[in-house]
Amino acid sequence: MNKHMVDDVRDIALVGHRSAGKTSLADALLFKAHAVDRLGSVDDGTSAGDIDEDEKRHHFSIDTHVLHADHGGKHLNILDTPGTPDFIGAALEAMSAVETAVIVVSAVNGIEVDTRRMFFEAGKRGLARAFVINKIDAEGVQFSSVVDSIREAFGKNCVLFNMPNNLGVNFSGVIDIVHKSTNVPTTFPYDQREARTQLIEAVVEVNETLLDKYLNDGTISDAELEEALPRCLLAGYVVPIFCTSAKRDRGIKELLDALEKYGLSPSVSRKKLEGLSFGSNGTTKLAEPTEASEFLGHVFKVVNDRYVGHLSFIRVLSGVLTPNHTIIDLNNGKSIRVGQLLQMNGKTHVPIQEAVPGDIVAVSKVDGLHIGDTIAFRADAPMVADMHFPVPMYGVAVTPKHRGDEQKIATGLHKIAEEDMTVKITHDPQTHEMVMCGVSQLHLDVVQERLKHRYDLDMITKEPKVPYRETIGTKAEADYKHKKQTGGRGQFAEVHMRLYPLPRDIKTQDQLEANFANKSNFEKMRAVHYDPLMNFAIIDHIVGGTIPNNFLPAIEKGCKEMMERGVLAGYRIQDVAVEVHFGKYHDVDSSDAAFKTAARQAFKKAFLTAQPSLLEPVVKLEITIPTKYTGAVLGDLPTRRAHIDNQKTLSAEATIIHARAPLSEVSRYAAVLSGLTQGHGSYSMELSHYDPVPASVQQQIVAKSELKDDDDE
Repeated sequence: MNKHMVDDVRDIALVGHRSAGKTSLADALLFKAHAVDRLGSVDDGTSAGDIDEDEKRHHFSIDTHVLHADHGGKHLNILDTPGTPDFIGAALEAMSAVETAVIVVSAVNGIEVDTRRMFFEAGKRGLARAFVINKIDAEGVQFSSVVDSIREAFGKNCVLFNMPNNLGVNFSGVIDIVHKSTNVPTTFPYDQREARTQLIEAVVEVNETLLDKYLNDGTISDAELEEALPRCLLAGYVVPIFCTSAKRDRGIKELLDALEKYGLSPSVSRKKLEGLSFGSNGTTKLAEPTEASEFLGHVFKVVNDRYVGHLSFIRVLSGVLTPNHTIIDLNNGKSIRVGQLLQMNGKTHVPIQEAVPGDIVAVSKVDGLHIGDTIAFRADAPMVADMHFPVPMYGVAVTPKHRGDEQKIATGLHKIAEEDMTVKITHDPQTHEMVMCGVSQLHLDVVQERLKHRYDLDMITKEPKVPYRETIGTKAEADYKHKKQTGGRGQFAEVHMRLYPLPRDIKTQDQLEANFANKSNFEKMRAVHYDPLMNFAIIDHIVGGTIPNNFLPAIEKGCKEMMERGVLAGYRIQDVAVEVHFGKYHDVDSSDAAFKTAARQAFKKAFLTAQPSLLEPVVKLEITIPTKYTGAVLGDLPTRRAHIDNQKTLSAEATIIHARAPLSEVSRYAAVLSGLTQGHGSYSMELSHYDPVPASVQQQIVAKSELKDDDDE
């Protein structure tokens, strides 16, 4: 590999909706740059991008694949991302490692769900953006309509840099708009003069010098236009549109030339290092995307490769990384020694001797590195901002098909979850289920397939139980005497307690003591313990030593056990304060176990008389849909007990609806939304809060519960 400097690096992510042809475009770019010997094909399984057996079987990308090519003296790192919304996590991780997002649009299908999402996600990350209209050679392409819809949806600064000389099977090449072309065929599908005017107006709008010249002379030169373009792309003032047919190798050379010429180098786009500096106590030094700066890197992807083993992909942000070097993982403080640095090209790799800012390298067999980790040579290096991913909300309960495979399945799933930040594996202490959460049913189906072919493990899935909560509505009190005599030492404990609803806005011990558990409310209070996870407080209000201090931890433990297992329907209890104010003990027969049992039973008795109720999880929904389906979606949401907070029209074609709804009503909303929008809607959801369950719904839940009686032992 030829040595290159940071100014020569171009990091590019190919993003967009499924079937726009991103992987075919990546293959064409590699072949045209002579990075591979033959043009790969998704259809026949020879693509440099789709290297996973699951991808070949499904005929779409599942993971981001790191590719590279050298062209015109520039080193291009090309990240080919999935376009299926179910695998959004892989696309988002790729955008954390690049300066330029190339949004690929099918000339046949035009703007789709992930077209919009990727455009706005790239903007949030401060990336330069460009569009590629692919499949110009397809039948029935309405080129003008596609261009107009892009400009309508994403702004008038989206402008053509080239355009096709014809459409359909007659498409044989592109015509440059940045440089005036005089040899324009009569079959030209768009007005070249209008396109060039749109490009010039987008540039001069943010360049006063060129604006004055344009107003005075009526034009600007090709050289002036070309000089201004990189700065306009960096600031987001201009979004180029290119035209290609990846499978027929049309427009590929021109796109390569443009990526080389206009793609941002890390030395120009410094967004990733904004505000980061090395050192402390006044001796700080700004992190710079230069070879001379201190080393700083960011782990943006990990994968268990069947040929190489565990791989961690690192984007070098500053300084130089060399093989066989010790690094510090700033997220946990551990020192790790890396061996070879590998430059990946799909499933092939070559060792390299150094990585400069902008380079993307993989290190193998290094345990402990996770997606989002910052690595450096110095412990006082700055931490890179967290990567944000959608919270996975589509869950299934998981059980092994074969007895004894529980631990193996848990281990395998956690390894897969390390690679995909939109997969979460949890064990619900209330429902006693292992729950696997992802973006959608398809997403989790692929996870299940991977578990099978990687680890030869089979599992059974079913819909998980909704994690309801229990609470109380009023003050109540109860006591319980636990007394047993079975020969020898007996068991004796008596506990008297009061239960209070604890305000949900209490979050800390200080808030608890300021607003609830204080001497004005509990005159002889001796101590209070607070558990923020359950919003639970236990108040020691015992007078005269009726219960010795050494038994109080057992009482607290007994209360917490009941809160964990639930009283009404077997769900965790929250928002409760317990005041222990009286009791009795025996010098010989009293024990921790006896007081724990007495506390459990007293808590249960009081809880059942304190207007017990169920709470249900309410989620925030952000729904992005084509505007024409707004009425259908707004009409459906109230049937799911949803409250619509607001709606915002992004353009004539896209609308965002913000709403809140009970999780039980929208746990399978993906299929519903797809039906309402003919597959063109997308949504994300995250936990908002807990609300009381309607009485009629609560009766059904309690009736179905299989809560076992807790005997007094």
